[in-house]
Amino acid sequence: MTNSAGPRRPLSTSPFKVRVEAPLKRFAVGDRVTHDRYGLGRAVGVEGDSDIAVLVDFGSRRERITQPYAAMFKL
Repeated sequence: MTNSAGPRRPLSTSPFKVRVEAPLKRFAVGDRVTHDRYGLGRAVGVEGDSDIAVLVDFGSRRERITQPYAAMFKL
């Protein structure tokens, strides 16, 4: 018997789920960014070789945003 419906989807409760980690976000000085809380801004500083934190100018304020940068995205 063949499966004509195509490949099976893994169940969300399966103990055999493949865990895919999201790639690390990297920012450089001058990058335009958007932040869920602060809005649009521009990266003006990067701390450390592995982007420990990014200093972002949001116009009316400067904020130091640390990893994992869940609420910040590069434009």
